[in-house]
This record gives sequence, structure tokens and C-alpha cells, in this order.
Amino acid sequence: MTTTETAQRVNIFKQSPEVYQAMIALDAAAKKDLDPVLVELVLTRASQINHCAWCLDMHTQDARKVGVSEQKLYLLNAWEEVPGLYTDRERAALALTEAVTVLTDGFVPDEVYERAAEHFDERELSQLISVILTINSWNRIAVSTRRVPPVR
Repeated sequence: MTTTETAQRVNIFKQSPEVYQAMIALDAAAKKDLDPVLVELVLTRASQINHCAWCLDMHTQDARKVGVSEQKLYLLNAWEEVPGLYTDRERAALALTEAVTVLTDGFVPDEVYERAAEHFDERELSQLISVILTINSWNRIAVSTRRVPPVR
């Protein structure tokens, strides 16, 4: 195998279908009642941070399908540098996504959480946190099993 090839490891979903079904159920429950555009921005941003090619491929396609602009997708990795492109609500969700995904200080800073709480009611905030934790789980499954997207 060359350095450009990556062998997929165990297929968790084939070997443990109950895990797959549980993840699908969690994923659907987490996204319930949230704006699909916001959800896809969050899913794509977490996948960027986690270097998950499989999820990046899937969620950039899904983002386009729900109406995320090409500019928002191209600049997502530098969202803080583009005032006016992302709404305040999207910016709060992206900040929370980064804090929950990276956990650099071992916790989500109060200012990040409070900023999100200004833009989302408690139900929405619960859903948003659930979406973030779910994509992080998907990312870790795909990265640890070396799941790669098809080359088109």
C-alpha cells in the first residue's frame, strides 16, 4: 500500500448493527426542529476540525442541497474572519461547535455557552448540543475506521 492509499479498517456498522441503528436514531432525534442550514454548517465545521473526509464529503453535498451558499461552505474554516456572511445565530452555533469539539480547556467556556444561549431557547440549545456530540461521534467512527469517500 502506498502512502496515498488508506485501507479501511473494521466496518463497525456491519459488525455491530445495533450501534449503527442507535447512531441513526440519535442523529435524527438531535436534528429534530433545527434549521437544516444551521445543522449542515455545524456538521461540516465539526468534520473539518476532526479531519473527517467521509463526513466532509457527505455534509458539503447535503449543505448544498438545503441551500447553503458556496461562499459559506468555502469560508467555513475561517468563519470568524468574515463578518456579515454568517448570521449571529450561525456564528454562535459555530463557536459552540468548536468549543464542544475541541474542548481545549477541558470545558466549554461560559462566554461561548452564554452567546449560544442568547440565540437559542433551551430546547434548541439542547438539540444543538446533541447535533454537535452526534457529529463528533460519527467523525470519530469514520476516522478511526479509516472510512474514506469515493473519488468522483
